[in-house]
Amino acid sequence: MLHINDLSYRIEGRPIFEGATAGIPTGHKVGLVGRNGAGKTTLLKIIAGDLAPDMGSITVPRAARIGHVAQEAPGGNDSLIDWVLNADTERAALLSEAERASDPHRIAEIHERLNDIGAHAAPARAAQILAGLGFDEAAQQRACGSLSGGWRMRVALAAVLFLEPEILLLDEPTNYLDLEGAMWLESYLRSYPHTVVIVSHDRDLLNRAVTAILHLDRGKLTFYSGGYDDFEEARREKQRLELKLKKKQDEERRRIQVFIDRFKAKATKAAQAQSRVKALAKMQPIAAQLDERVKPFHLPNPAKALASPLMRFEDVAIGYAADTPVLSGLNLRIDQDDRIALLGQNGNGKSTFAKLIAGKLAPLDGKVFGANRVDVGYFAQHQLDELNPLKTPYDHMLALMPEATEAQRRTRLGTYGFSADKADTKCAKLSGGEKARLLLALSAFHAPHLLILDEPTNHLDVDSREALIHALAEFEGAVILISHDRHLIEACADRLWVVRGGTVKSYDGDMDSYRADLLAERGATTRGKSNGKTEAKADTRAEQRRAAADKRASLAPLKKAMQTAEKQVEKLNGEIARLDAKLADPQLYAKDPQGAQSAAIERGQLAKKLNEVEEQWLMASEEYEAASVDAAEA
Repeated sequence: MLHINDLSYRIEGRPIFEGATAGIPTGHKVGLVGRNGAGKTTLLKIIAGDLAPDMGSITVPRAARIGHVAQEAPGGNDSLIDWVLNADTERAALLSEAERASDPHRIAEIHERLNDIGAHAAPARAAQILAGLGFDEAAQQRACGSLSGGWRMRVALAAVLFLEPEILLLDEPTNYLDLEGAMWLESYLRSYPHTVVIVSHDRDLLNRAVTAILHLDRGKLTFYSGGYDDFEEARREKQRLELKLKKKQDEERRRIQVFIDRFKAKATKAAQAQSRVKALAKMQPIAAQLDERVKPFHLPNPAKALASPLMRFEDVAIGYAADTPVLSGLNLRIDQDDRIALLGQNGNGKSTFAKLIAGKLAPLDGKVFGANRVDVGYFAQHQLDELNPLKTPYDHMLALMPEATEAQRRTRLGTYGFSADKADTKCAKLSGGEKARLLLALSAFHAPHLLILDEPTNHLDVDSREALIHALAEFEGAVILISHDRHLIEACADRLWVVRGGTVKSYDGDMDSYRADLLAERGATTRGKSNGKTEAKADTRAEQRRAAADKRASLAPLKKAMQTAEKQVEKLNGEIARLDAKLADPQLYAKDPQGAQSAAIERGQLAKKLNEVEEQWLMASEEYEAASVDAAEA
């Protein structure tokens, strides 16, 4: 068992852990969760031995190897397959010694040990892991140095999986994987034979691949059995119980305090009062619930809806060189209320296709209809690195709203969760999640008809991802989504397009059938049993995805009725204010008494109309809010 014993650790005086204790049974797959900045990565580094705690200790089983992905991506001229194989230093040393050894007894010992560690099957196992992470046979022979940073990190992940350590530590491994790689990793971890501790905000991974959740909150660790949905349910129940106990304790404390205040000055009751003072001092107060509500996202709706299709592609080819198109034969259309997820392995052309839709790449051949009339908002992860590190969120909003007041700019930033302090913080000091929020605000600022989101959730925690899902459900424009987060896709997308084989085609199945096809292709094996509850939930995923579109459709007329009534209220208030100003002129009654009487009658009629419209507005608002709650809970 992996034991975390009374752990305490501070960074620049700020406590990260205070007496944190937990035990992880051998062979368990544990998801380490907590809000951004809670200290999850720090805990992994302490377990790995890279950091020393201020107090407490980490106890691991004797001779257990701890494996975690190297911080530096592999480079050099070694092929991918060789780099992964060489990660097993014992195997590499034994093979090298076997070539030089002359003593028959030593040669026999070497081959016996090679047989014990499965050395001869190692190349096939390494190739299978690389294939699962998206490297075909040809790619496995390429030099590590020829790959980009993200692909190199996949090789580093392949190496630690190949080593198969007794304790495997993974910190957001899906951040540098595509959806296909994330699905394969989920399947691989479910059948991994040893202990796994994984930091992830991928809800689907935390439901399917882990057997327990370790929750880090305010410096303490709490162990929950089951997946993430089970953890949320258990935690809510625990919070309800603690709230109930706190209320009961607060009442008892008030009763004791009343007795003390009443009788402490009376000689006959002084001893009893003193006894209750001691009892009150010993009564440890139950902590109030301090769960911080996640800041919502606000995606402004298009000022004017466009008729469908927004865009249509006829025999379009795109690429970066006229003689070598990346994608061709594109015959597709995007409608004004579409929610489309682009599936396909990284490198197949998803981002290239997104650039075509965004107008950043002209077609090599064919025709694109509607592009000139559509406003497109484009969010891509690489843009996070392009934010000026010396500018603040307020500086970015100032550039977009030069004529607005400071209050208007700060209000706009507030809708994306930027308080006054955060609005004035330089981008270099913002967290990854805060940068993602800022970039999304900038991308959607002009209320686009079509919003393209390329890996929007990499730096968002689970609750922030849920907030983004709600924002997308309320957004009235079209959405193109590229993400490795299966939960996000299933909650938002009602159409699936696969980018593969040099073209883009509609996929008729759901995410479960796509996952099954993918794992069959990549030869994934499952040694463990899946959670029955998780599989039961998976059966309803297709229905949930179809229902998402229906929910948006049902909410749309309610929202429109609410907004129409609100505009009428504003208009009537404006007309009444105009008449009030007119009737306030004392000269009016002397110069035009008949006009004054007419204005007074008109004001009365408008006031009556305003009462009616306000009632309609309140009713429409209540209906919309009730329907929104029902849709969120469904």
